[in-house]
Amino acid sequence: MKNNIAALFDLDGVIIDTESQYDIFWREIGQKYQLGIENIEQFVKGTTLSNIMSTYFSYLPVKEQEKLETVLRNFELQMDMIPIPGALEFLAELKRSEIKMGLVTSSDDEKLDYIFRSLPIRTYFDTLVTANRVIKGKPDPACYLLAASDLHVLPENCYVFEDSFNGIAAGNAAGMKVIGLSTTNSTESIRDKVIKVIPDFRGFSL
Repeated sequence: MKNNIAALFDLDGVIIDTESQYDIFWREIGQKYQLGIENIEQFVKGTTLSNIMSTYFSYLPVKEQEKLETVLRNFELQMDMIPIPGALEFLAELKRSEIKMGLVTSSDDEKLDYIFRSLPIRTYFDTLVTANRVIKGKPDPACYLLAASDLHVLPENCYVFEDSFNGIAAGNAAGMKVIGLSTTNSTESIRDKVIKVIPDFRGFSL
């Protein structure tokens, strides 16, 4: 296995195409709880559920917060798991080339178990960093630095694949090279924050 570089992947909007489903969910939640925040779905992308709850729903009674968390978990366990075009092929190419890989996601272990049952991608990753392993979620760099430590690769030798503003900020704050996918935000809005923008992984190779 090559020890000099590592590829670190976000999950939603990078490997699986779930962001449009999340958009609908969070838009409806924002309306239900009358948050008064336009495009709330954009603000919650890439961060952990605990961060979302503490930032936007801390005013709710504990039982209502727990009810909302249950609604979200049930929703996640029913989502369609559609791969981003070319993602599975790119993961397979990196694996054949013995590039170290990590999955760095704001999702929790329960959601990952569901995804791994739906898509055969677990064997590609040498480490998993989920919401269960970090206290501060993206945009804090802790999750990406933990993945680099797991893989024994220096941060500057890690390539991060991200789609959300929070995720891109986390990768940059970790001192890593970030490649942005324009699956969630426009090319123009992320171009100055990443070293390269790609629409998906078709035609993209090692």
